[in-house]
Amino acid sequence: MSRRITVGAGQMGPIAREESKSDVVDRLMTMLHDAHEQGVDLLVYPELAMTTFFPRWFVADPAEFEHYYHREMPDHDTKPLFDEARRLGIGFALGYAEIDTDDQGVEHRYNTYILVERDGTVVSKFRKIHIPGHAQYEPWREFQHAERHYFEPGPDGFGAWPAFGGIVGMAICNDRRWPETYRVLGLQGAELILIGYNTPLHYAPDPTQNALSGFHNHLVMQAGAYQNGAFVVGVAKGGIEEGVDSLAQSVIIAPSGQIIAQAVTTGDEVISTTIDLDFCDTYKNTLFDFDYYRMHEHYGLITERRGAVPPA
Repeated sequence: MSRRITVGAGQMGPIAREESKSDVVDRLMTMLHDAHEQGVDLLVYPELAMTTFFPRWFVADPAEFEHYYHREMPDHDTKPLFDEARRLGIGFALGYAEIDTDDQGVEHRYNTYILVERDGTVVSKFRKIHIPGHAQYEPWREFQHAERHYFEPGPDGFGAWPAFGGIVGMAICNDRRWPETYRVLGLQGAELILIGYNTPLHYAPDPTQNALSGFHNHLVMQAGAYQNGAFVVGVAKGGIEEGVDSLAQSVIIAPSGQIIAQAVTTGDEVISTTIDLDFCDTYKNTLFDFDYYRMHEHYGLITERRGAVPPA
């Protein structure tokens, strides 16, 4: 029996610095209704979907930007989105800035994704691990990329959870550039990997890479999908936001590494496609059968001694 679901990428255009969270939720709701018309079961929003990308500005005390964070989810601003998604029977993944208070009363700031099932149940949260940019003000930059000033790395590692009839993992932006991300998720059986990003087209440390930003964006996600036999949904907040031009090109990628849907604008846009999670086995159980090729040490010793070659 196939496990077919319809997944959607809810790409967003720019969010202005002064745009309220309620205004942003109105945009998210419009996309949710577009997704409903397309028969979407799971809609994936981008990284930091509730706010402008505020790490482009440096303030000495991050508390000055506390209004960009959420202390609970859902909260007053986002509850209408949760309620409407449950009414429509659509699950979603939402990126946002989180303040979490630990058992000792210490506050931690994370770049977070939350995954919600079609019935409104919260499946899990993921907190970004590979924090890019810098922690101190760097006046030579045209704009800052001070994520290390505003966020700390997630403490929980990469997780994969039963949801939407399969095994779902999450990653955020810079996480997508590292092969370990996909491999750790793949070893947990992930069949669907959700990734949101905010990626400036100008890379200050090495502008020679600017022209390749779109190529590199797709390259890492396609390779991760193929080498781990998983579908990948990569979703941008793109366009010119507060003077900074950011990559769009949201995609849905098959376990074959092929792009099977792609956004064509730099604004709010929902793309979708129906996938069969059973198709992951086409790669997980053949070319990238980890147990067969990596775990059977005894088999490896035998083939080495006999000069045999494992199946290609």
